[in-house]
Amino acid sequence: MKTAMIFGTRPEAIKMAPLYKKMKEEEMEVKIIATAQHREMLDQVLELFEITPDYDLNIMKKNQSLPELTSRLLISIDKILKIEKFDYVLVQGDTTSSFVGSLTAFYNKIPVGHVEAGLRTNNIYDPFPEEMNRRLTGTIAQHHFASTQKAKENLLKENVEEKNIIVTGNTVIDALLWVKQNKQKDIEEIKEKYNIKDKKYILVTMHRRENWGEPIENVMRAIKRYLHENKEMYLVFPVHLNPKVRESVYKILGNEEKAILIDPVEYLEFIALMDSSHYIMTDSGGIQEEAPTLGKPTLVLRKTTERPEAIEAGTAKLIGTDEETVYQAMKELETEQYTKMSKASNPFGDGKASERIIEFLKKEFNGQK
Repeated sequence: MKTAMIFGTRPEAIKMAPLYKKMKEEEMEVKIIATAQHREMLDQVLELFEITPDYDLNIMKKNQSLPELTSRLLISIDKILKIEKFDYVLVQGDTTSSFVGSLTAFYNKIPVGHVEAGLRTNNIYDPFPEEMNRRLTGTIAQHHFASTQKAKENLLKENVEEKNIIVTGNTVIDALLWVKQNKQKDIEEIKEKYNIKDKKYILVTMHRRENWGEPIENVMRAIKRYLHENKEMYLVFPVHLNPKVRESVYKILGNEEKAILIDPVEYLEFIALMDSSHYIMTDSGGIQEEAPTLGKPTLVLRKTTERPEAIEAGTAKLIGTDEETVYQAMKELETEQYTKMSKASNPFGDGKASERIIEFLKKEFNGQK
């Protein structure tokens, strides 16, 4: 069985890395096609997990539109699929690389397995373009590796056959546990490097397209107000390299003494920052899954989430980007709400998702012979 993994962003690489390592461990034939949709961030993850892609498309260029990215990916991936003759293509999540990877596989009549299938907000423009990317990927995929029961239910509602849906847990937990196990010494050194070992701080990340401009600025104003009222609390914010994001953040928090604004950090460094934080505020999807494993409450800076399990389990709270609402949600974490959220158990998995995916693929392939 010859498998291709197509991915291009940091979150995809993190979630595919433990699966790739496990497949290699079991001496399965697997090749990585890296689109490099996030160049620097992708490379950091590949280095951490000691992975070298077989193909590197290096697809990004300045001010590239979504249609341009999509068309260039389609042509580049197609060339490789024509040469390699894969039995399977595996894609992850909701990026343009995932959608175009699965579409190209379909054009070449190669079955697609979708890792982290079934996430939905049910609003095609929120998050944009991710919600549509994952829906289209789900329409093409033959095998759906859902992280949770709820994700499976979403797929069943869309008439996906039950035998093609496997609830695996999320591979991001596999990745997090691998790093905690293999890189603990590095994690401690990182805490020293950023001088955060003895600081009480909130970790913030915001980068989503729908939050550019006013939404980010509202959140920054709420945080600024909160920091002024809470003398012991700091903020650590690895600010995305996107100029629109940076402009909004630095405009409001640039001169704030207790706001530690840093450039985006490597995955390993981010785990160290999460591990030491008091709690997390984010518009990222993946962090909502990782934080509960570390016992960190999460305030989700979005109107919707495709991970309602976190909200239902009580590990995360959906608060949007209205200034007053954000401020009040931060105040609320000064109460017993904090303990309640930090002790809630992680609904996203136990670290064995990769094993379950491999077991299914082997069975499926052997059944076809």
